Amino acid sequence: MKLLSRKSITAATAVAVLSGLSIAAVPSQAASPAHGSAAAHSSTGVPDLTPSQLAKLPLTNRHLTRHERQNLAVVLRDYQVAEGNSIDVKTFVDSFTKDGVFNDMVPGVAYRGKALGDVLPYMANLFPDVHRELKKITVNGDVISIELAIQGTFEGPLQSPAGTVKPNGAKIDVPTADFWYLHDGKVEKFNCFVGYSTMYQQMGVNWDWASAVDKH
Repeated sequence: MKLLSRKSITAATAVAVLSGLSIAAVPSQAASPAHGSAAAHSSTGVPDLTPSQLAKLPLTNRHLTRHERQNLAVVLRDYQVAEGNSIDVKTFVDSFTKDGVFNDMVPGVAYRGKALGDVLPYMANLFPDVHRELKKITVNGDVISIELAIQGTFEGPLQSPAGTVKPNGAKIDVPTADFWYLHDGKVEKFNCFVGYSTMYQQMGVNWDWASAVDKH
């Protein structure tokens, strides 16, 4: 897949953006972002993003307020802990408000409470090397919109209504759109639109149109 040069960032790079930032840093002990260091936000525990870190991101608007930077840092951390090589279910779940919800919009499935813990393992079981390539990020107050691609290798079984689809090592590169809604540094709602038809086709699952036609 052709990358968007400087306007493209992989989730691995998002990890690099956040790496070295002490999640538990005490604000009074952290240097001001104006001096090139990241200060932890008191309510989220996630460090503010520095100008150099922001420069590596494919932002549509680089004039972010401190509040917007802190929201973005929370979202980037959620992508970081969703990577196949650094799955952290607890951190992901804890980033949501008490009544927060993850909406898998295409199949119409909502995850709340303990069920939020099922989100990351599901994708990681199918694609152990699951990875998000972040292409375009728009931050508008408490709303963050991201165009991305979910990538990985089909190495885990897929349960379907017709039975189990065996893994075949196929590579996927799936267009996705994510919309994050935050409040006080926590995720209230995360709407995820995954191109499942593309994903299943790349996995070798072909739609049986003939059987659908025969039913009529």
